[in-house]
Amino acid sequence: MDRRQVIKTFASAAFLAPAGRLNAQSPLPAAPQTRVRPADPQWPSAADWAELRRRVGGRLERVASPLAACERTPDGALCETALQNLANPFFIQDQAGGTQSTGWLDGWTAAPSVYAVVPESAADVAAAVDFARAKSLRLVVKGGAHSYLGQSNAPDSLLVWTRRLDAIEMHDAFVPANCAGAIAPQPAVSIGAGAKFIQLYDRVVTQGGRFVQGGGCTSVGVGGHVQTGGFGSFSKYGGLVAASLLEAEIVTADGRVRIANACTHPDLFLALKGGGAGFGITTRLTLATRDLPERAGFFGWSLRATSDADFRALVAAFCTFAQDRLINPHWGEQVALAPDNVLAIAMVFQGLSDAEAHATWEPLRRWIAAQDGRIAEVARPRIVSMPARHWWDFAYRKAHVPQSIIEDTRPGAAPGRFWWAGNAGEVSLYLTGYESVWLSERLLAADRRGGLVDALFAASRHFEVSLHFNKGLAGATEARRREARETSIHPDAVDAFALALVASGQPRAFPGVPGHEPDVVAGRASAAKIAAAFAELRTIAPRAGSYSSEMSFFEKKWQEAAWGPNYDRLLAAKMKYDPQGLFTGHHQVGSEYWSEDGFTRLK
Repeated sequence: MDRRQVIKTFASAAFLAPAGRLNAQSPLPAAPQTRVRPADPQWPSAADWAELRRRVGGRLERVASPLAACERTPDGALCETALQNLANPFFIQDQAGGTQSTGWLDGWTAAPSVYAVVPESAADVAAAVDFARAKSLRLVVKGGAHSYLGQSNAPDSLLVWTRRLDAIEMHDAFVPANCAGAIAPQPAVSIGAGAKFIQLYDRVVTQGGRFVQGGGCTSVGVGGHVQTGGFGSFSKYGGLVAASLLEAEIVTADGRVRIANACTHPDLFLALKGGGAGFGITTRLTLATRDLPERAGFFGWSLRATSDADFRALVAAFCTFAQDRLINPHWGEQVALAPDNVLAIAMVFQGLSDAEAHATWEPLRRWIAAQDGRIAEVARPRIVSMPARHWWDFAYRKAHVPQSIIEDTRPGAAPGRFWWAGNAGEVSLYLTGYESVWLSERLLAADRRGGLVDALFAASRHFEVSLHFNKGLAGATEARRREARETSIHPDAVDAFALALVASGQPRAFPGVPGHEPDVVAGRASAAKIAAAFAELRTIAPRAGSYSSEMSFFEKKWQEAAWGPNYDRLLAAKMKYDPQGLFTGHHQVGSEYWSEDGFTRLK
């Protein structure tokens, strides 16, 4: 069924007629033409808000911008303190109005909601959903607030802030509800959707001695990451995060608390496995856990070519090497190709000894040695490894590799919270451009490798290009790839050796704060270079998909780019479970029916 047929089939049922058949006990009115704002006479009264506060046990609060002090006194001490605090991702997550990114040039600017419900149960979430639906409010959801596309914030809205939904429970033999006899028991972990991955890793890996696939950044929220598909540093070993989802508790637009798994609401379950965040508010997720590898480590190396021709030769040698040595479950993370002819390698490995990891790179070392000095080492090869159980272990890293992490040292901060030193520049980042495309493993074959090398080299003349090997599942075991094919992520992810990213941003840039505002001229110059670089990559992957959470804000064909042939099925699920479009956000399934700000229905 193509999208036009889906729209024809569902449009009248979803938008023009009452949607009460979804829940006979709580009929839904027709979708509103517009959502209300504080200045509108239909905005909820003080008594209405008081009633919502009562229903959620007092867990309703006014939302303030973390930059409020700067709005009052831009050159004051309180503003300076606020700006310093906004370098800490966990501080940002402790603010109802905080977002990891501060905006996207010509796209969106971070703005706080008016009120936030801070639920402690699915019933609290349901109360907030019912209130937003009945009062025609713009509703947004925030967990880790890492959305590059600005999906976790909106002005004049009601926020559901899931931060307190962070309980974690390990299972030795989990069977999804109503699946007894259909799905075998397996080790798993149940997590509140508001938990951050550092909490999950501490419980499952450090304490439990098991592996769970999660995000690379420790401060990423679990709920949103699962719904976008989800990659981490070791995805060629652990697969997609969404593929490990066994069951979800979710509040849908009708206010019902549902259990979704392969046996109950399977269409909704499939949508939650990589289809984005527009199908409801997840409150609890259960993920499969796996055997933990014995060791994990980091491999770094940086090389510079003395000329453009030598750099192209280096790129060619690396691509040949990568096909033979890196496309397997052991390796992940990234390699960057820069306009100054530098190839920077920052990869991780699992299941290898240091000697085996070093040996992996020996063929490339031999090639470089034969180049008569035309390829120089900017930084010598180095390995930092440890028992895999200590990879996310705060105490171990602080004692042995303290330079790899930044500790949350705020008074009263939860113990053991840290973020990677390499991610520091992403905190309070103002994006100026972001493009991604999956590169098929077929491009590494001998008969197509020349085109790949030409495109990578040409792209790197305009802007730095990063190849994220962990965000393509070529080289993963067939079991992990098969699981990924049973999710909603773009199928190109399964056959990609890497996700190519071309992106930039301005750190610690805050729109509207004098002296700290983004440099618009420089930002647009970067955006133009990114567009030129990405055009070169498109010559070898003209129809390949993009990762839905790392795609361009301005992608016109975002449905095809993010989900490809899965989009029509996702749209059908959207019309079934959220016919009013209560959950809408930029580049979310069904958002084509709404204005960019999510307040006006277009069709």
